[in-house]
Amino acid sequence: TGTSVGVSRAQARPMVPPRLTPSVSASPTIVSDQRHHGYLYGVKERPLNIPVLIGTVRQGRMSEHAARLVHNELSKRPGVETQLIDIQELGVVSDDEGAAVKVPSFSAALDRADGVVITSPEYNHGYPGMLKHVMDTNSWEYAHKAVGVVSVSSGPFGGGRMIENLLPVLRAYGLVPISRDVSIPNVHGVFGEEGQLLDENFLHRIDGFLAELIWMAKTLRYGREHIANEAKNR
Repeated sequence: TGTSVGVSRAQARPMVPPRLTPSVSASPTIVSDQRHHGYLYGVKERPLNIPVLIGTVRQGRMSEHAARLVHNELSKRPGVETQLIDIQELGVVSDDEGAAVKVPSFSAALDRADGVVITSPEYNHGYPGMLKHVMDTNSWEYAHKAVGVVSVSSGPFGGGRMIENLLPVLRAYGLVPISRDVSIPNVHGVFGEEGQLLDENFLHRIDGFLAELIWMAKTLRYGREHIANEAKNR
């Protein structure tokens, strides 16, 4: 009789393919961009930088209260750095225009920024002339960065007509307006004399506004840093 080789059940184990470990090259390709609390593969991302601009120089401006409220709420967001920029304090002269009157500290702040919040009142269906004058002092610093607008008015429309007029200007700068804004009508009933918020319903609006702004700022920063702009020289 022939000799057979027996195999016990303990020995008869299914073949398991070896576990492959991806190699790391000099220029690794990210297969899965998995983020958790601002970390990418154990490396912490740099914070988003989103300043808040007070967009008028008039005395008694109620939009300053709105700007300080948004700045305070933005400062609570993890992974975000913010600062309050008052165009009244920039000292932009009015006897010339554009780059000729550029303020280096303001330009540097916009260059660092990943997005910006502009707060402005509505004056006769429009935005303040000084806001446009100050914004015109920069150009390339705005390119492909997110922008959100917070408007106030003493009447019932909340500055919506001002936003409609401002949006084409922001696009001309190369900024990318988000789909949300915060319009505050009857502003004297929303903030007290010391700037305290009297109507907390606006906190919900600001929360959604900031969530959209942060998402857009992250998306555009990724594009600026990782995707070539083929239209740049055309």
